[in-house]
Amino acid sequence: MNKSEIEYVDLDKNSKWEKEINMVLEECFKAEEMEDFKLYVSVTLTTPENIRKLNAEYRQIDKETDVLSFPMYEKDEIKGLKDLDHEEVLGDIVVSIERVEEQAKEYGHSFERELAYMIVHGFYHLMGEDHIKEEDKKQMREKEEKVLTKLNIIR
Repeated sequence: MNKSEIEYVDLDKNSKWEKEINMVLEECFKAEEMEDFKLYVSVTLTTPENIRKLNAEYRQIDKETDVLSFPMYEKDEIKGLKDLDHEEVLGDIVVSIERVEEQAKEYGHSFERELAYMIVHGFYHLMGEDHIKEEDKKQMREKEEKVLTKLNIIR
């Protein structure tokens, strides 16, 4: 089962990005021991203008961002989805490809590394993780780095 459904809004389709996104999401599900769950992630790749509109509409923050996540479940509900008999979306991740390009240059690593990080980061938000408190941030970063290291996607 494919772990993603990828949509492009105001961008051209890119099979290289899709391959990477699927690889990263498969590893995320594996890391959480959920590879057998009938869950997938809806991923939208878009422009800064579109992500700004979504950020304003859903978070009341009228500014561009790099990635948005819209979970479908509460953190404590997710493990209960193991025995679904049909495919279900875990949630939505929206990524600004232009911001991925900018941040890759800013941080001095590849576009692929930055895109992979956005997907892992978005996935863990769908899993109910956040980075508001320092201890939560540390835990989330450890999970993200574990997935990226396993895929040999390093800074």
